[in-house]
Amino acid sequence: MGGLAALGVTVTAQAQTQPRNQITIMREIDSDRYDPHRSTALAGGEVVSMMSDTLVNMDFDMRTVQPGLAERWEVSPDGKTYTFHLRRDVTFCDGKPLTSDDVVFSINRWIGRTTPRVASPVAWRAGNVKEVRAVDPYTVEYELNEPFGELLPQLSQFFGSILDRATVERLGDNFGVQGFNGTGPFCWSSWTPRTEMVLTRHPNYRWGPPSLENRGPAHVERIVWRVIPEAAARVAALQAGQADITQYIPEAFWATLRRVPTIRVATQPNYFWDAFMGFKVDQPVVSDPAIRRAAHMAVDRAGLVRAVWSGNAMPARNLINPNALDYDAQSDAMVPNYDPAAARRTLDEAGWRVGSDGVRVKDGQRATFLFYAINNLANQRSAEIIQQGLRQVGIEMRVQLFDATVAWGRLATQEFGAFMMSYPYISTTDALSLYWHSASRPTPNRMNWNSPQTDGWLEEARRGTDPAARTAAVANVQRQMAEEAPWLTLARLQLSVFSTNRVEGVRAHGLYGIGIYKGLDLRVVR
Repeated sequence: MGGLAALGVTVTAQAQTQPRNQITIMREIDSDRYDPHRSTALAGGEVVSMMSDTLVNMDFDMRTVQPGLAERWEVSPDGKTYTFHLRRDVTFCDGKPLTSDDVVFSINRWIGRTTPRVASPVAWRAGNVKEVRAVDPYTVEYELNEPFGELLPQLSQFFGSILDRATVERLGDNFGVQGFNGTGPFCWSSWTPRTEMVLTRHPNYRWGPPSLENRGPAHVERIVWRVIPEAAARVAALQAGQADITQYIPEAFWATLRRVPTIRVATQPNYFWDAFMGFKVDQPVVSDPAIRRAAHMAVDRAGLVRAVWSGNAMPARNLINPNALDYDAQSDAMVPNYDPAAARRTLDEAGWRVGSDGVRVKDGQRATFLFYAINNLANQRSAEIIQQGLRQVGIEMRVQLFDATVAWGRLATQEFGAFMMSYPYISTTDALSLYWHSASRPTPNRMNWNSPQTDGWLEEARRGTDPAARTAAVANVQRQMAEEAPWLTLARLQLSVFSTNRVEGVRAHGLYGIGIYKGLDLRVVR
């Protein structure tokens, strides 16, 4: 116990710290709000997914779409119209029955067609919508201007949550700040920003995802999402039994916690969350593909993963995880290997000569660029390793890290040459559409990638109703990116959800990074 005390965590008896039918889930940061149409934060999504439902659900394999609020659906032969048949037994937390009007309102709000208008940053995930209409109280027609082969997987994400119109209109801008009314297994009880969110069981809930053992109602009465910013304090609280579950344990602690007999760990092999370094391809120096390809050869990604994530991640090559739908193995083989000598030859052949200070020069331009990232431990260590590897082949990377409160604003500027981020996706088309279409400039396409050929392939993949044609189209994009090297993919992050033996039913899901999905299977056993 002395080690825990040294970390600043007071250890008391389990019975004194946890009410009998309450589960406490720890996390590192809070969300700014809990509105699925205004926030893309994982911290928001993991709570919203417990308070709301979507038309369809995603299985743990990250490929199989299952019924949700819609018990069944049909798709027109041209792929433009989806007809959803809603369950007739669904109620919101306030007891109001769900109808097709709620679905129409929620989708229209997501895509910015309600008054006042909501500008969702991920409205594109709903497809190119022509009209969403209520045919009758339990039938919705969702008509697109063009086919969108990934509409159903996108509708499974928390952005597609169905909300109660009356509550949204009553709370206005404070929806998701002062209250929430969804159809999920848990209901909004209270929120103390940067401290905790308290959810209570929705007693009438019986329409959970087929992939879960319990369809509802939830086994536990209360879930408390508690914010504990310090990593060591989260580890200590878990060991002391002062909290039950967390996915926010730094990788350096994983091996230690796995040896604790009272701690369990759940993993998800189909977890698609990658860390990468992107190059702004229209900026000096990094506009040269030789510089970008040399960077791939100069950075030891395997060593970086060992140093930054304690080996609890997979070194990455291609843009796409090999387990994702439509991954292309040929493009993976095209990505340059770690080979500093080859990096130097590549730069020599491209006319970049070593200057007196060790930094290469070409046509009077020094091989130097500015790197931006959010200031956290992983980015600090990654930047140091990348900077060192590049310097050894004659490229200078100047690093600037920013607190998260200002970083997003700086990352929306044009003043830097490279940056580092991580992101989730559900398929190849999802990942590539998010970042590489020219219409996504200047963010999230911070690379300023602008290629009519890329756009054409992505549009073909998005519109395509033939899986083979979609696979071929996104394979072309993956091969193009492997050749042009505008993105140095660093690591495939892993999802591990740690829990105490006080609880059962912990299974790592991973949709948009969400570890505990719905919480219906969770139960207190001690």
